[in-house]
Amino acid sequence: MEYNLIATTTFGLEGITAKELKALGYEDLKLENGRVEFIGDEMDIAIANVHLRTADRVLIKMAEFEARSFEELFQGTKKVNWAGLIPKNGIMHVNGKSVKSTLHSVPDCQSIVKKAIVTSMSDSYGIEKFSENGPLYKIEVGILKDKVTLTVDTSGAGLHKRGYREHAGAAPLKETLAAAMVLLSRWKDSYELIDPFCGSGTILIEAAMIMQNIAPGVNRDFVSETWPNMPEEIFDQVKAGARRSEKKKDIKLIGYDIDFRVLKVAKDNALKAGVLDYIEFQERDFKDFSTRHKYGFMITNPPYGERLSDEREVARLYRIFGNYKKQYKDWEYNILTSFENFEKKFGEKSTKNRKLYNGRLLCYYYQFMDNKLIKNQGDTVAQCLID
Repeated sequence: MEYNLIATTTFGLEGITAKELKALGYEDLKLENGRVEFIGDEMDIAIANVHLRTADRVLIKMAEFEARSFEELFQGTKKVNWAGLIPKNGIMHVNGKSVKSTLHSVPDCQSIVKKAIVTSMSDSYGIEKFSENGPLYKIEVGILKDKVTLTVDTSGAGLHKRGYREHAGAAPLKETLAAAMVLLSRWKDSYELIDPFCGSGTILIEAAMIMQNIAPGVNRDFVSETWPNMPEEIFDQVKAGARRSEKKKDIKLIGYDIDFRVLKVAKDNALKAGVLDYIEFQERDFKDFSTRHKYGFMITNPPYGERLSDEREVARLYRIFGNYKKQYKDWEYNILTSFENFEKKFGEKSTKNRKLYNGRLLCYYYQFMDNKLIKNQGDTVAQCLID
């Protein structure tokens, strides 16, 4: 069966998610804020869930219509063929959101949508009561400027949950954002990559998984695997194909942290992700950074100094960062931070900067590039999307 599918993303990552989908063979993509729409069947639902590194979820778009009254919301929802997707015993969990719309009471909208779905299913199945003791169908009613979008989630837990990170630091970086930081960089596997504030190791783990072509969802489950209309073998086939495509490149990534307990967590995470052999974790202060390599890359998410007491120390840290850029001028630096006036403290204007959100925190991804590097040989991470 063919579906209208939506890969949801963090604001600012729509373009990189679209590139991932194109690399997987999808065309006629439609990009909007926080989402990329495409067409696919059950196999494509499995492929997108298993392979997308920067998407948050994969949704089925069931309907889109305008509604300014509860009656219009009810009738628009009732028209949908819910029985074509949800079995008699399906658990129908409805949540919602409303922005700049006439229908602004989210609990009332959720209640109306649930009632309309049950009415529609009752007409289709010829029964009035549903046990709701089977597989889960998480339905969302989203209303933006009176336009209603009804979706069903195929992922379950968010796609950032790869399965390798049980523990994280106080301010964890989402795996999807870490993967995007790597994909947006120009890192090549022939160059050293360092994260001098590696924390639980997320950026380096995602980088290693990209270079070794390890699919992010290969070791986890998805809610749509439990659906009766999803052939049992599809997810197994997609995961098996992903495992056959994994590589064993000779790469070495380096991560620093001054806390040995945090490094232990990072090593555990890398082991679970299957990439510990490619990452060297060092108990080391960033202020002691040194390298014998003329060319190299840093991709990092350093402290932001959100607390006033930390701001002066972080500003000093960023000045040290800028001094390293002067000392190792042929390295490329990719830095995510919410710190205001970062470039002023760093002492240099970035080649590029992009607005991104780390959770709900507005950040900028500053990239300091060197054109000499792109002339050298080796696969870039962007090319790894196509391999």
